[in-house]
Amino acid sequence: MNDRSMGDLREQTWVVTGAAGAVGTPLVADLAGRVGRLVATDLDAPRVPDGVESVAADLRDQDAVAAVLAGAHGVVHLGGIADEADLHDLAEVNVVGTYHVLEGARRAGVRRVVFASSNRSTGCYPCDVPVHPSMPPRPDGVYGAMKVAAEALCQLYADKFGLATVAVRIGSYEERPANLRHLSTWLSPADCLRAFRAAMSAPDVGYACFYAVSANTRGWWSLEPGAALGFVPRDDAEEFAAGIPDAGSTMRGPQGGEFATPEYTLSRQRH
Repeated sequence: MNDRSMGDLREQTWVVTGAAGAVGTPLVADLAGRVGRLVATDLDAPRVPDGVESVAADLRDQDAVAAVLAGAHGVVHLGGIADEADLHDLAEVNVVGTYHVLEGARRAGVRRVVFASSNRSTGCYPCDVPVHPSMPPRPDGVYGAMKVAAEALCQLYADKFGLATVAVRIGSYEERPANLRHLSTWLSPADCLRAFRAAMSAPDVGYACFYAVSANTRGWWSLEPGAALGFVPRDDAEEFAAGIPDAGSTMRGPQGGEFATPEYTLSRQRH
């Protein structure tokens, strides 16, 4: 069994997949001064701050993933297709790609994998139902279903192989909330960094899953599992409510909003 306490990140090597993405770019910049050695990878070698190693690797290529993970203590796995898409593409990149990361981590003796999951894994819960990560998944589309499958792989690798894994269900990651749904689901950039730092450094983790969401007054998701890992969000979408035209309304229907509509999924399938 691997040691489930991470210790001093300044003495460790961490890999960030999907490092060129919306979350990955600021996270790499933030971690550059916090981690002993940082390796950033994406389909194309990402542009990185001084002192950070940049490597091109395709998540579908198991050997390429294994090579990137050699010598790492931890992985932040952000890579993948970031929205609804054809099921076959999502399965190949988001599920098989996650398997390649987990299996590569197991073989390399990596101590922790932090997986970027999504609030879309529970987007079919009604807006009037508070949701805790321990509740059954109710994905709002194929993208959410593939995140659920990848979370299950993380749980498997924790239970079966002793690889510490943390699934971070990312909320609506935006500079500022832009619509009624965001008043419940917003994740500020600063709180996003706090969430991933906590997931990387929390002690005594086997498998954990929590929502990375700001401390929104209208929030739907329990903050307790994140707090148990040291994640304490500081921002609140309500501070921006005055600028949202329908802020006085109550959102109804599924928490996923438009993502939960049949057309949102069906229009993206090839068959």
